[in-house]
Amino acid sequence: MRLAVVAVLAATAAAPATAAGAPAPLAVRPLHAEPGVAPRGRIVDDRGREVLLRGVNVNALVEYWPSPFSTFPRTVPVGRADAVRMGRMGLNAVRLAISWSRVEPSPGRYDATYLRRIAALARTFEREGIATIVDLHQDAWGPTLAAPPGTACPAGSNPALGWDGAPGWATLVASATSRCTAGELRESSPAVLEAWSAFWADRPGRGGVGVQSRYVAMLRHLARVVGRERGVVGFDVLNEPGAIGQTQNAALAAFYVRAMRALRAVGGPRRLALLEPSVLWSATGSGPPPRLPAGRDVVYAPHIYTGGFDDRAITRDAFATARSEARGLGGAPVLTGEWGADPDRAAAPGRSYFTRHQDLQDAFGIGATLWTWAESCGDPHKAADFRAQRLPEVWGVFDVRCTDNRRRGLRAALVADLTRGRVRAAPGRLDTTAWSAAGVLRAAGGPNRRGGGALVAWHPARRVRVEVAGLAPRVVPWRGGSLIVAAPRAGAGRRWSLTVRRR
Repeated sequence: MRLAVVAVLAATAAAPATAAGAPAPLAVRPLHAEPGVAPRGRIVDDRGREVLLRGVNVNALVEYWPSPFSTFPRTVPVGRADAVRMGRMGLNAVRLAISWSRVEPSPGRYDATYLRRIAALARTFEREGIATIVDLHQDAWGPTLAAPPGTACPAGSNPALGWDGAPGWATLVASATSRCTAGELRESSPAVLEAWSAFWADRPGRGGVGVQSRYVAMLRHLARVVGRERGVVGFDVLNEPGAIGQTQNAALAAFYVRAMRALRAVGGPRRLALLEPSVLWSATGSGPPPRLPAGRDVVYAPHIYTGGFDDRAITRDAFATARSEARGLGGAPVLTGEWGADPDRAAAPGRSYFTRHQDLQDAFGIGATLWTWAESCGDPHKAADFRAQRLPEVWGVFDVRCTDNRRRGLRAALVADLTRGRVRAAPGRLDTTAWSAAGVLRAAGGPNRRGGGALVAWHPARRVRVEVAGLAPRVVPWRGGSLIVAAPRAGAGRRWSLTVRRR
């Protein structure tokens, strides 16, 4: 196959813009998940191109517990300037965390203003060519299970902090149930365990309706209203579900069947359904629930934090496990909705934790969204440190000191690690993609059997040299870098390849 070489000194000709403002090649298109056991399932757009979603979490709309240990705001507002910065890093996805407690503040009553805020933020990201996954977020069930002031706990345990997720009216926990945790292990609180038990059993609450049934109805309403947004490509059905043990894992699988029916019952465009294993997966790196719904538009979404909390290196093991589990679940594609580590690890010599994690994402063809974009010192993740009179460290791309909660600019090393060449859409199957320390993007794959879909890649340099086989490329400037848009050549055979390097 003849190799075509295109030397481009600078990207100078802009592609036509969409009505939303991004160049036409970056338009957010409907996505589907196609199962596949060999070599893997994949996410594709309506032109049959494989799409790798790579981005960050945004928690600006989460309703967090108001910690008594800090007067700082609990979240950081996010808007267009943030979306533009994400575009400069080559990101194409946001996992937008929202709270059940805000969607449904009282039984059966949905907050239309909050839903409009979700939709508006999704449109903001869409204008920058960034797709939104709406994440039904929760940590340790909800914000109402914090230990009351003055709670005395046994030695080795602590009064429970509050978190986020379920509204108080859906929290079916006896007042006498302990609000103490083993150390700072939030899921160990008996109150949290009781709340989850009620959820898995669909215990009747207000109005005699089961608490899980309320959640499923809420999910249906959310999909009907927010799912109409073009920039919303999927829903993460339940963040880090508290399913402990075989019985609750079976209940989790049954819940996912109900949730999938709710998502599909609303009509309109089908969206991806991201289904997570138990919260224990984040700590152990394995353990899918049994009998997850398989088939089109299902994505397996474990959180690959391996090595992120204990300064160990990230290895291939967790990625291989996620892929193996996905094959056992009908061949669903994999997207890790959360990953991350201490931001200071980006400055480590050699290829940092963040770089190595992204290298493995490429090697396994796994989508990923980093935790997190912007974090405030009032976030309950910082409350344990404040309670112990330690100064917390904030994660995210912004350097924040918790003495005053003010931003001190971007974390240059972390931004550099996260800014890399990426294939956004590939004709047919994307077989390989890799980014080198020298700033070289390489990719190869098969044909687009449906026709009509160009390869779209992004490189952070303005001046690039492009080498292709089986493609007809052009270069478009975007956010300080270069978009490479390459249509498959007629009669070029079954394979294509791309190499883009700084010039």
